[in-house]
Amino acid sequence: MPRNLTAPPHTSTITITSTTTAATSSSSSSTSSSSASNTEYNFPALIFGVLLIIVIICGNVLVCLSVYAEKALKTTTNYFIVSLAVADLLLAVLVLPLFVYAEFQDGVWSLNMTICDGLMTMDVMLCTASIFNLCAISIDRFIAVSVPLNYNRKHVDQRQIVLLSATWILALAVASPVLFGINDVPNRDHKECKLEDNNYVVYSSVCSFFVPCPIMLILYCGIFRGLRKWEEARKAKLKSGVQACQKLQEAAASLPPLASLPPPLPPIIEKDFSDMNLEELDQDPDPIDHYPTGCKDGPVNSLSYPYNQDKNQNQERKRAKINGRERKAMRVLPVVVGAFLFCWTPFFVVHTMRALCEDCHIPSSLMSTVTWLGYVNSALNPIIYTVFNTEFRKFFKKFLPNCC
Repeated sequence: MPRNLTAPPHTSTITITSTTTAATSSSSSSTSSSSASNTEYNFPALIFGVLLIIVIICGNVLVCLSVYAEKALKTTTNYFIVSLAVADLLLAVLVLPLFVYAEFQDGVWSLNMTICDGLMTMDVMLCTASIFNLCAISIDRFIAVSVPLNYNRKHVDQRQIVLLSATWILALAVASPVLFGINDVPNRDHKECKLEDNNYVVYSSVCSFFVPCPIMLILYCGIFRGLRKWEEARKAKLKSGVQACQKLQEAAASLPPLASLPPPLPPIIEKDFSDMNLEELDQDPDPIDHYPTGCKDGPVNSLSYPYNQDKNQNQERKRAKINGRERKAMRVLPVVVGAFLFCWTPFFVVHTMRALCEDCHIPSSLMSTVTWLGYVNSALNPIIYTVFNTEFRKFFKKFLPNCC
């Protein structure tokens, strides 16, 4: 998102003065070197910025490659995550180098103003695309939990294509006023690179942050309420299935040995159900496969999503099932959203306050700090996937065996 790339009050600008019009070449050289020495260079910002760019590029490239190469990661949710990774990659390639260059010069903008407008456009667009991708993920997950029979978990369908397309089209629409010259104001200071129209600053902040964030939070509340109900129903039906199989075994034990008797109970059923937990069941994407053949067509068959009551619709039952791997993937997404809010909320609050209160003094150091914090978010997402998602972690270990 846009920031104020301007020199702090103590920064001196480069001025070249000559004492006479007939100055010699030696005196001109002396004056230039003296002026250059007045420019303050921020080397810590340069070092940190270069490292941040490298981390963002490497981490998000690995995310894209992992979804492309690993069959287990080819899910609709991860396609949205790839879209988010692409936004972070473009940010690292198109925005951060110019931002780091300006920060290295202590906030003074020394390039063409056309480049500045292009920077502002890409900054607004890519930050907006990031949060719109997160919002699209929450909508997609809400549909998966609320209307499971109409949700395709393996392939991107028309609804998801619309969501992905709308994410980028709307992000471009929010940023387009900069392309159409909203920054071309009279008496513009060419030593600053910022959004010049305060009304547009408020408009872009509302569209990019203050509207999507509450929507995301509301949807995730609905998602986890639905998951909690589903797990409670799943646990109850699993318990009834285990009890039915146990009764069948007890009844068989009282009869003479027959070849047709069910096989012995597997370990999962011999275990007392009170000692079982959903985490153990999550270790296999389809725990029903471990039950005896005689029990698969009985009560345990209702382990599919409780909304599905038609046992004859096998295809729909498979599509409606939320397995352990998918539930774990859903638990990663709130961490991603929480990290985004932590990193970008300070920026949007300070940025909007600066636009609404022109008389308020906001230190340039504060603006720089909250902007850096926002950009750090692009490096956090791959780390979050590595820590919280087993499939991503396995793939990352293949490429980074010495680091993991």
